[in-house]
Amino acid sequence: MRDTEGKTVGEREQERENEKATVVSENGLVIMDEMEDKTSVHSDESDVEADLRRSSEILPENRRTSRWKNGQCVLAVPTSSMLSPRFDLSLCRALLERDGFQIPVADFETPLDIALDVPSVRRYLFLNSSLIHFIMAPIIYVVIWCAVFSTLHMYLSVTDYWVLCLSVSLVSIFLTTFIIVILYYSNKQININIDVRLIQVNERLSQHMLLVGVADWVQNCTGTLQLFIVYWDTARCLRTLTETLEEMSFVGDEAQKRLEKRMSHLVLVSEVMTLDPVAVESSVNEGSDEERPLLMNDEAGGSTSTSQREDTKLTTNYILVPDQILPAQAKALQLLLTYGAVYVKLLVSEKLPNSTHHPLHHRRNHCTTASLCLCQYIKTKVLGL
Repeated sequence: MRDTEGKTVGEREQERENEKATVVSENGLVIMDEMEDKTSVHSDESDVEADLRRSSEILPENRRTSRWKNGQCVLAVPTSSMLSPRFDLSLCRALLERDGFQIPVADFETPLDIALDVPSVRRYLFLNSSLIHFIMAPIIYVVIWCAVFSTLHMYLSVTDYWVLCLSVSLVSIFLTTFIIVILYYSNKQININIDVRLIQVNERLSQHMLLVGVADWVQNCTGTLQLFIVYWDTARCLRTLTETLEEMSFVGDEAQKRLEKRMSHLVLVSEVMTLDPVAVESSVNEGSDEERPLLMNDEAGGSTSTSQREDTKLTTNYILVPDQILPAQAKALQLLLTYGAVYVKLLVSEKLPNSTHHPLHHRRNHCTTASLCLCQYIKTKVLGL
């Protein structure tokens, strides 16, 4: 059929399709308007590229912030050997980079090497592990049983040995349980040899919204010592703890005494290298041109100066109680860093104390995966609130 212009229906439909201003893809989505000005198309494409470039710079940080929440374990790395605990820190940093945490070596590997990769610290980690405590339990029971049995058998004349053995067994079980409970609760407290050594590490990692801690437990008669890295944004805890310390500033002396009472045992002993004043004075006198011999054996002079410049080792005690003259925010930051490692240990071990049933505690809990957040733990255990 032809119309008045002599065109068929198919030709008319074809012309209508050609007159359309858009090109449609196979999925039915509009790709581009053909009647649109080319300059506007290029300007829009340049704006999109600029937006993508700006978003690509912010994307890693937003992705990391939206992905992780306070209290979530980002990484848990076991030791390579139980007899000599040591962690593969280069692997840890590589795994953190895969998750979007760009941490330099100076903020991760270097402070962790100083804190944990020491022979004395590795020995302590092994002897203080939960597996050793698990092995020590039957040994302690046997030793106590033999000691009590020999003592009672020596001083008492007992005819019924089964009564004696039963009594000795009950006493041994009681004493062994008492020792195990003491060891269990001692692991829930801050450890000077491990947790305190991680303060400088957490000071650096807190800038990357991370906290580190060392924990282990026995499962299926096997124990594994692990280095746990937990995501934690300390901004809200710092603000809440600062407000609490500012409220306590009205009773400053009482609050300071409470801190000293709870933190008096936290004393860090370190070696300080100091020059011997006698050696320094003698080296200065020898350094003058008038008194120095014109002809002097280089080897003798070198050995003499080296012996005179030997350093003297002194030990210095650093008290971890915040100074009273510090502002509230500085005190709060110091407390957060001091108890950061022990909080991570209790968090991953599920040994945190239960929260107080109070609306304020639930409202200010900055961790959805635990009963207490870091600032609440400090207020409960240190400030006694």
